[in-house]
Amino acid sequence: MRVNDYSFGRIRINNKEYAKDVILSQDKLIVSRWYRKEGHNVHLEDIEEILNAKPEVVVFGTGYSGIMKVSRPVMDELNQRKIEVIQQPTGQAVKTFNDLVDKGKRVVLAAHLTC
Repeated sequence: MRVNDYSFGRIRINNKEYAKDVILSQDKLIVSRWYRKEGHNVHLEDIEEILNAKPEVVVFGTGYSGIMKVSRPVMDELNQRKIEVIQQPTGQAVKTFNDLVDKGKRVVLAAHLTC
């Protein structure tokens, strides 16, 4: 999977456009409408699909302006599982995800599309 383009509120993945937050891995769209328990905060119950994908790296796209935050318990859980975590505004996170896919990594992008 590749992210073709991102702009505020929109992301194009394999030439299909989405207008809701998404979770995708290097080989599939995992969640096409990612809703979190608390909109701009990521909690443990928000990452079940991410953990099921068994990634080496998780890239959190924290929104256009970087408003979304990943909670300490999420960071602790991912670190305990030896999963690398990258948090970046979504525009940069998309580039990082594509670069990691090109390098053959098992990677998940969890992208907040607004804010």
